[in-house]
Amino acid sequence: MTDSSVPPGGHRSGRGPRRKGDRKGRSGPPRGRQGPARPPSGDPAREAALDTLRAVREDAAYANLALPALLRERRITGRDAALATDLTYGTCRAQGLLDAVLAACCDRPLDELDGVVLDALRLGAQQLLRTRIPPHAAVSAVVELVRSRAGSRPTGFVNAVLRRVAERDEAAWVARLAPPDDLGRLALTHAHPRWIAEVFARALGGEEELAAALAADDARPAVHLAARPGEISAEELAAITGGDESPYSPYGVLLTEGGDPGELAPVREGLAVVQDEGSQLVALVASRAPVEGSDTRWLDLCAGPGGKAVMLGALAAIEGATLDAVDRAPHRARLVEQATEGLPVRVHTGDAREIALPEETYDRVLVDAPCTGLGALRRRPEARWRRQPEDVAELTELQRALLRAALERTRPGGVVTYATCSPHPEETTAVVAAVAAETGAEVLDTPALLPEVPDTAVPPGRRSEAEPDPEHGPGVQLWPHRHGTDAMYAAVLRRS
Repeated sequence: MTDSSVPPGGHRSGRGPRRKGDRKGRSGPPRGRQGPARPPSGDPAREAALDTLRAVREDAAYANLALPALLRERRITGRDAALATDLTYGTCRAQGLLDAVLAACCDRPLDELDGVVLDALRLGAQQLLRTRIPPHAAVSAVVELVRSRAGSRPTGFVNAVLRRVAERDEAAWVARLAPPDDLGRLALTHAHPRWIAEVFARALGGEEELAAALAADDARPAVHLAARPGEISAEELAAITGGDESPYSPYGVLLTEGGDPGELAPVREGLAVVQDEGSQLVALVASRAPVEGSDTRWLDLCAGPGGKAVMLGALAAIEGATLDAVDRAPHRARLVEQATEGLPVRVHTGDAREIALPEETYDRVLVDAPCTGLGALRRRPEARWRRQPEDVAELTELQRALLRAALERTRPGGVVTYATCSPHPEETTAVVAAVAAETGAEVLDTPALLPEVPDTAVPPGRRSEAEPDPEHGPGVQLWPHRHGTDAMYAAVLRRS
């Protein structure tokens, strides 16, 4: 399910305790505000950013869903839309760093601030520390925005705090506030919770690449398109869209200009989909894995919202196969139906662990399991601050159950590709090792299935307690700093 704009495994709301002054459904002025709120400030970009931050904070909304909908509703386009996007995603992505700076500049705890004031301070700090907007313009714009939303009373406080923030640049604040150890300093520098930095270090086999990995994860991601196999080539898609062909996926195109990719003609016409190159490579692994015997019955067990199902369905059509696609959520199943229209794909709604399917067993199965989504944090800017270490145990139990179910639905000699959009060892190598040991499945050499992609092998030092073997794991691990993709993991198992 890792193609989804909703973080995989996102059944937890991630909503923290309601802050003082927060009111469901609106940011609202602080108690005791003097005078009525003024009309909107006439700053559509910052207004959109502030409203999205409110939705993320109060309603556990996802910024990459809430903001585009708001921009369409308000008909905000062009430079204003670009500014709103930069400010919103940048503020969500850097929230922990911004809060550390704001806490040093406030005379009261941040959780005692009114919601609209806290959102505005974060928005202002982002502009001061992480954009090229002149400080006086950033402070003035945010103060006026607060005035329009909450009246005049809190404006003096907001102005004073932001002027304290502006006294130092980002590097100086990090030098003042960062923990003394290297890992803690890198985590704050690149706006990641410490525990996620620790997970990345484990997954990388040490801290040598950690700075590069965190920096790439903190950067704005590029937009990738996937050409629909059999309908259009990557070369043709690049020519039409003005993008560049991707370095690894034979179907990928990297967009080099901004704008809404959904408005591109090939996307509107169903000839291409917006899909990270890492997800494309996972689908290729699933289609390339060597099967013993027949190869006509394919299954995608966690198919929503349909990105990988489109590619698998198109490849199945070329190979004379059919694909059954399953998703538990009816609305996600409908998205799969829409995305795969015209392909030899049958969509089913139900729990992948127990749903009745047309075939008793399959030749080729993909299980793209719900996960923490730690591999796609750059695309889900608020997720790094919502996820907690305790989320992992519940998800790994589900992941193992799904992988077991996939193997049960695979005929002897058939293959299962297990994938997650997370590099966390407990969600990747530990799951594969445990289920392989339990079922007797053979774990294949997955890096050999992507010979065109360098440096994908799982390094020594990544092992979990369930994996005593210190040698390289058989799975593929992609990274933003190495491959320009999300941090996708994939491993192939053959049922004996």
